[in-house]
Amino acid sequence: MKVLLRSDVGGVGKRGDIIDVSGGFARNHLLPTRKAILASPGVEAQAAAMRRSRDLRDARDRESAETIARTLVGTPIHIAARAGAGGRLFGSVSAADIVREVEAQTGAVVERRHLLLDEPIKTVGTHGVRVELHGDVVFELTVEVVAAD
Repeated sequence: MKVLLRSDVGGVGKRGDIIDVSGGFARNHLLPTRKAILASPGVEAQAAAMRRSRDLRDARDRESAETIARTLVGTPIHIAARAGAGGRLFGSVSAADIVREVEAQTGAVVERRHLLLDEPIKTVGTHGVRVELHGDVVFELTVEVVAAD
């Protein structure tokens, strides 16, 4: 059954794509949740308009992500945290802490979900944190954790 996707569906397609799916999946999931409509001959123009708007939004998002990345790549983020002997922190530095300090020190707004931090930072020193602002914009953010007095 051919359907036009009205929104992005993970593992299936993106908004504006005309795809062929099983009848049951279309009838039981895509159509009732209004994520798709049946593809008819007149729906091609609507699909093209959806793809154009998706491409424009994607280009705008990529451009803003590249601007933020240029700002953050050469700028180390300094975070002061209480530490004990041997450089171990009392607690940890989480992604939320990093996001707060990035905004305070550079003015750039980054969401916590864009930071690819496997586990919180628990030691004093320089750490690299991967940031994925857009599918094509991935960079390493330098975070320097120093012992607070």
